Amino acid sequence: MSSNRRDFIKHTALAAAAVSVAPTIMQACASPAETVNVALIGCRSMGFDDLKSFLREGNNVNCVALCDVDSKVLEAKAAEVEKMTGTRPLTFADYRQVLDNQDIHAVIIGTPDHWHARMMMDALQAGKHVYVEKPMGHSIEECTAMVAAQQKYPELKVQVGMWQRSSKHWFEASEIVKSGELGDVHLVKAWIYKGYDTPYPVMPDEAAPDYVDYDMWLGPAPKRPFNLNRFHYNFRWWWDYAGGAMTDWGVHLLDFALYAMDAGMPESISPGGGIYYHEKGAIETPDIQQAIYAYPKHTMIWECGLNPGIGPYQRGHGVAYVGQKGTLVVSRGGYELIPDHSAELKGPFFEGRTQKAYGDGLNEHVVNFLDCIRKGGNVNAPVEVGAKTAIVSEMGNIAYRVGQRIHWNDQTKSFNETAANDLITLNYNPEWALPKV
Repeated sequence: MSSNRRDFIKHTALAAAAVSVAPTIMQACASPAETVNVALIGCRSMGFDDLKSFLREGNNVNCVALCDVDSKVLEAKAAEVEKMTGTRPLTFADYRQVLDNQDIHAVIIGTPDHWHARMMMDALQAGKHVYVEKPMGHSIEECTAMVAAQQKYPELKVQVGMWQRSSKHWFEASEIVKSGELGDVHLVKAWIYKGYDTPYPVMPDEAAPDYVDYDMWLGPAPKRPFNLNRFHYNFRWWWDYAGGAMTDWGVHLLDFALYAMDAGMPESISPGGGIYYHEKGAIETPDIQQAIYAYPKHTMIWECGLNPGIGPYQRGHGVAYVGQKGTLVVSRGGYELIPDHSAELKGPFFEGRTQKAYGDGLNEHVVNFLDCIRKGGNVNAPVEVGAKTAIVSEMGNIAYRVGQRIHWNDQTKSFNETAANDLITLNYNPEWALPKV
């Protein structure tokens, strides 16, 4: 153990003993020079990418523990952390053991979506700061509960992994839209085309591998037989655990489709799409999907597809703001202004131009979170932002699932249609019901 970490733990313990009624306030006001001890829950994919960003040189972060229900993943990632840092982290299969560890100040939640709400709320109750992957919640009810949980523990920081909120060019593009340079914008498009070469095959149910705690993997989700098509990365394509490409990417792209337009909740949502590339039973969420969101003065259209790789404006993903004088298209690579032609001016309304992205938003997002833990201040992607975009994404899926246009009442926080309201909440395993705030 480094002397820096040892001193931090000693001083934190002394402060907690002296002010036991509010130990987390002491953590929130930590000095920038002090090490932040983190643990990762859910190690296989984006969660580990997050951890590597936390462990970048200069961040002064120590990885105390890893947690995963797949012991092979856990062993491999523990070895990788040891190679990176020189210290092997503790390993756990049950996240509650992580939360019981008093050395840990912050947890990274990189699990499948259906675990996000429960783990974030339990972590706050245990006095931990939280970096939770997107989408923040797996239902409208969960998102509302997660916002309430953060409000109950205001001294703790929660950053949602919507790292475009720490990427400068997205805000620069949004300010151009707000400035009026495009003229009136009545149409916004957002899309992701993932470019998978072949459809997923149908897979039979089978016994879970002996190195996986499958009951713990299911957790809040209904009991189902183990199937490789529902496990690890592929959880995204099943309603029990996620919301398909709509929630996987929609929370990134719809976020700025909303932000640049100063848009709140839509008045209605119309569905489109289906499962066209895949055989019945291979996946459950659509492989081609559209959602049309109606606002008083503009329309927002979402598109996604698993097999195509080229979307509008020759981009695999992006947001386009279509104005009277031109269009702005923004993606993770940068943005482009495309002028429309003016008959009166006998030429373009403005000069076209492009701007590349300035840097890696993920690294900046992590630094923002760490700065807020140490010095206070506001995170770039708070729970309110995470909830709003996750809810709008969920609305698109609910419209698809009920198969009709649905209407949102923002006063009552409910739909006019009973079938849509039934999908505001989830069918939980009673052993892991959503905590009450």
